[in-house]
Amino acid sequence: MLTIRNLRKTYPNGTEALADISLDFQRGEIVALVGSSGCGKSTLLRLVAGLDRPTGGEVAIDGEPVTAPHPAIGIVFQEPRLLPWLTNAENVGFGLADRPKKERDARVTEALARVRLSEAGPRWPKELSGGQAQRIAIARALVPRPSVLLLDEPFSALDTFTRARLHEHLLDLWQADRPTLVLVTHDLDEALTLADRIVVMRPSPGRIAARFAIRLDRPRQRGTPAFETERRLIAEALEATLVSERLAS
Repeated sequence: MLTIRNLRKTYPNGTEALADISLDFQRGEIVALVGSSGCGKSTLLRLVAGLDRPTGGEVAIDGEPVTAPHPAIGIVFQEPRLLPWLTNAENVGFGLADRPKKERDARVTEALARVRLSEAGPRWPKELSGGQAQRIAIARALVPRPSVLLLDEPFSALDTFTRARLHEHLLDLWQADRPTLVLVTHDLDEALTLADRIVVMRPSPGRIAARFAIRLDRPRQRGTPAFETERRLIAEALEATLVSERLAS
């Protein structure tokens, strides 16, 4: 499956963004990366996606090194990045150009139904709300059935209610094929709502500070004693990284 071994990233100006990151991701699990700004979460995601090259170490999927964008790895960014000259249905099916039309149409129809936007298929991206556009972007990323889907703070620009609804849509789409999801987020509640594991990162340079297995049944209810217990443990780990950062500076 997806493996990261001794990954390092140093930029040309000498900034060390990541140091010695090693992680294994199991097929079908959801992993959230959390940590303060500047700890290298998005940099790590770009390296896994093959959008940037590491200074050292390796990313591999099923034993094959990832050195460029890979067909088995999809990515969703903070902005939907829909193509305005295509209808919403055409955006969802954009990654299926090599498939027969009948199959492509069937998979697009199913994906739109799962995010409850069937009626929006013939319309244009400009007619969508922010939450609807992000649902189309998630459907577009998952419809080619990647083994791994990377999500770089895809809900951070949305209001609380819309985010909660999108969590439901994401889990519904994930349930169909169960790809591995790697989610970057600043929102601890979001991480606890979605993830099977949470990896806490610390900055200067970015490295792993703590790892937590989340043993809560889905659907997860915020505010329950079990949820709050998990939240407190991870919040303490995050606070410890902030204290260490302040002492180091």
